[in-house]
Order: sequence, then C-alpha cells, then structure tokens
Amino acid sequence: MERRNLLRAAVAVPAVPLAAAVLDTGPAAASSAKFDAHDPRFALAVLPDTQYLFDADSADPAPLRATFTYLLEQRSEENVAFLTHLGDVTEHGTEQEIALAGTTFTAIDGRLPYSVLAGNHDVSSDDQRGETPYRKVFGPDRFRRSATFLGASADGYNSAHKIVAGGRQWLVLALDWRISDAGIAWASGVLKQNPTLPAIVTTHDLAYADDNGQAYLSGNGQRMWDKLIKDNDQVFLTLNGHYWPPGRTVLKNAAGHDVHVHITNYQDRYYGGAGMIRLYHFDLVRGRIDVETFAPWFLNRDAAKRTPLEAETIELTGDVDRFSLEIDFESRFAGFAPPALPAPRPAAQVVDRHTAAYWRFEGDVEKVKDLSGHGNDLMVRRLTANDRLTVSTEHHVGAPAHSSVRFDGGSGRGALLQTAANAPLNSQKFLGGYTFETFLKLPEPFEGNHNWMGIFSWEGRSGDAGKHSGWSDLEPTCSLNLSPERFLQYVLYTEDGDHNPTSWSHALPVGVWHHVAVVNDGKRSIVWVNGSKIARNPTQPSHGVATLGRPFTLGGTSFDLQYDQSFYGWIGDTRITARALRPEQFLPAGRFR
Repeated sequence: MERRNLLRAAVAVPAVPLAAAVLDTGPAAASSAKFDAHDPRFALAVLPDTQYLFDADSADPAPLRATFTYLLEQRSEENVAFLTHLGDVTEHGTEQEIALAGTTFTAIDGRLPYSVLAGNHDVSSDDQRGETPYRKVFGPDRFRRSATFLGASADGYNSAHKIVAGGRQWLVLALDWRISDAGIAWASGVLKQNPTLPAIVTTHDLAYADDNGQAYLSGNGQRMWDKLIKDNDQVFLTLNGHYWPPGRTVLKNAAGHDVHVHITNYQDRYYGGAGMIRLYHFDLVRGRIDVETFAPWFLNRDAAKRTPLEAETIELTGDVDRFSLEIDFESRFAGFAPPALPAPRPAAQVVDRHTAAYWRFEGDVEKVKDLSGHGNDLMVRRLTANDRLTVSTEHHVGAPAHSSVRFDGGSGRGALLQTAANAPLNSQKFLGGYTFETFLKLPEPFEGNHNWMGIFSWEGRSGDAGKHSGWSDLEPTCSLNLSPERFLQYVLYTEDGDHNPTSWSHALPVGVWHHVAVVNDGKRSIVWVNGSKIARNPTQPSHGVATLGRPFTLGGTSFDLQYDQSFYGWIGDTRITARALRPEQFLPAGRFR
C-alpha cells in the first residue's frame, strides 16, 4: 500500500495515570488488542456523511468497506481508539438503504469501537419520533456488547461512549440531528455522572462555514451551545457534518476556555466523498492534535491506474482539512479533572546502601543535611554579603520532595552550597561507576548574563591533578554547566589517564522543570535529560573522577578555585549514587514532565 506523507511522533510516557482499561471485546478480540490504551499518542477517526453511498438502487458501499478495511489494518500503527460517524448514513433512510449500511458496518462490529448518529436524511423531526428503520439497525441494541458503550437516551437516538486512550478516559456524545430538550437533559446528565472526563460532542447539524473555512453556529447549533455545551467545561471539541464546505472555529465557553468547533463533510466531492475519513491524532506529550483527511479507497489503488479525480481526492491538504491544534491538555482539563500529583516521598524511599549523598530543600537552607547519613552536609557560601538562597515550593512533579532552593546568581554575585572541608564526598573517586542526579528549572524570562553558570562541580584545579589535556589547567576536575545557548555541558577529568570527555545536550527550555542525570558504568559517561539520553555523549573512556579533596559545590563552578557567579534558577532534590542506575531507577520514578 502506498504510504501517505505523514509526520510520525516518538513514544513517551503518559502524562496521566491510566484508569481501568476499557477495550472493546467481541469476536475479533485480537484486532482490539492491537490498540494501545496506554500510549499518549492515539487517533480518533471521524466519518462524515456517507448518504450518497447508500442511495436506493445507485448505492455502492465499496468505498466505505475500503475505509473500514484500512482502519482495521492500520489500527495498531495509527493507534486508532474510536470511530465516530457524523450522521446522514443514508440518502433516504429507507429500510433497504439502512439495512445495506448496517450490513456494511458489521465489518467493524466487535473489532473497532464506534458511534453512529442520525442525520436529516436518515430520520425526520426530533429524537422523540419513535420507531424508524434507522433505530432498528443503529439503535442501542447494536452497541450493547461494546465495552465502550456507556448508554443511550430513552428514545434510543442519543448515545454516550466512554473510551480509554492516552492513559485516561474520554467521553464521546453522539447526539441526534434534532435533539429534544429531553435529549439535552439526558446528555447533561451523562456529563454530570462523568464529571472528570473530557468530552467530545458529535452531532449532524451544529455549525456551517463560509468559503474561507470560517465556521459559525447554525440555529440548531446555537441552541445546543446555549443549552448543553457552553456551561459544560468538559466539552472541548465538537464535530459535525451536514454542511459543506468544511470549516472550523474556536469559541469561548462560560469558563473562558476554548471549545474547538469543526465541520467535516465531503459528500460534494467526487464519488460522494468516497468514504473519506479524518484522523484526529492526539498527542498528549506535545500538547497537540494533528488532523488529516484522506480517502482509503483511493489510497489503496495502483497509483498508475488512478483516474485524475481519484488522484486529486486521495488526500485533502487545505487549511480546514489538514491542520494542527495546540492544546495544553492538563491546563484545559484542570477545571474538572485536576492532575493527580504524586505525594512527597520520604528520604528512606530514595536512599540505599549505594547512595553517597542526598539533599532535599525543605527547611533551613543555611545548612542542608545529607540524608544519606554519610555526613556530606551542605553549607552556604556567599560571593557577596547580600547574596541569599530561598527555599521554594516550586518542584518537579516527580521529585521526592515538593520543594527546591532558588538561586539568584549573576555576574559577580550569588550564593552557593558546599560540603565542609572534611566531607567524605570531597575525595570520593567513584571508580565503580556513579549516577549524579538533580532537578533544575530556569526562570522565564531568562534575564541577565548567566553564561557558563555552574550547576554542580567538584572544586579543584585540573592541573593540580596532573590533567593538562583540557581547555585550561585552572578549570575544575568535574562540573555540570550551562552554556550561553543553554546547552548542558558535562566536563570530566577521569581518575586514570589525561583526557576529559565532555558531553553536550540540546538547549534547555526555560520555565519548566528538568531532571538531569549523569550515569557512568565505570567505562563511559552518559547524560540523560528527562529520561532521554542526549546525543552528544563522547565514546572516550571514562573511569572515575579525579577529585582533589576539595568541596563539592551545588550551584556553581570554580575557575582557579574562585567563583565569579552562582546558578540562576531553581535546583531541587540532588542525589549522588556510587553505581550506574537505569532510567527507571532515577529520582522521578518514571514521571518525566
């Protein structure tokens, strides 16, 4: 199959703990198992009006069959969580048309969870219309065996679906094209019964667009906005068909938060849209939804044999067909689903027999006790009389302690934390390997001149250790610094040999917490940032640290035993371990955010 040109994102750790998994079950459980409910990147498939494919004696379900085949085949790769149809399944809503559509949908029954709702070509009047061919085939009985089916309104034309994707639960409301007040009351009740679930409202008629793709609420859409959507902050996305051209807009709800309003309909295109779908690629790590629109029926054909109309309809790339939304999911959902942050962890949980030193900043910063019990307490050293350090409640979400120390250093000023002259850490050489860990955050805005500021170091001139291969004999034997471009620089003079392998990271973003770990297995040093190995780690041998018995310093790096500035920003829990740790053993315990 020819692959379309798509950006693929890397896998990362979910931002939200996984609730009890809800995966579809049925005759083809293996297909459902291909979906990864834990992956923070997943897709919602959207299928608009298919009415011209089910139109009396001119019906042709082949395009829709191809769409279903594609979704089943690609479910694992695209990580498709759910499919939602936006109404107007058929042209006339006759028993013959509805029956053919129902038979076509059996291809995904029990294999891909989905919702269907009625459009004006399937039914007439509002959802109190009673029995219809549509309800007989696509009513609640069709979905009762699906584990994602949450329930339906008493009339049978509105349904709710709970899915698990990206490590959390989501709610999809599939609402009738003319939902009654009773239907709206039912939908409101579903939201109230599931108060922490972000919700997507799907319906047939909610918004229309002008030729530029700017969307506006229709008369029915305004009613739904006023009575259901506006005051329910859970609703962050609405999807509807019915109108063409497609379009989108962003509205503010009563809480002042964004609600994305999208129209998806391609029945005016060649072959009635040819079963064209949209994939909404959710990325909870990057805070984005990337949207693409394409026709699997044409995608699957031999490129050399496609007709001109088929070729131009394979994939749509206009501003309303292929686009990205930036959404800070945690912030957007905080009003109804605040993130469950881990509780502080006692020092005993992160200290073991290999821990050489462990500091956390919860009280008196004039003397910070070494909680490893080895006596490597830190004491304040001021570069000028007025310099000070401040304990802060700022902390990385994965830090054992929910506090940090704020350094306010700059050129010619600042305060440091140092071990005493007789601290055992001063001379420790770590010949069996080590892991140096710390949490840090750079202020936003990042103001002033803080070039080459130190994060931690062992004081001592490298020349005094017999090391002359580096930039200067006056620089320390081991230091972690920040370059003017905010690149981490880990400089090391090893215990044996005269060489100084130096690691460089990418530019660290400001205003966010980072976990930094330097891991040495006795042979080579590797720097990790937020659980990810950086690129520029040298392959030079790295055995031990050429310490000289001088203090370990947190928040600064010396030159010729002098300090011309201290760190600028926050430093959290800092741990030194006399062995190489694996990423899952780092202080954040898997919570890298």
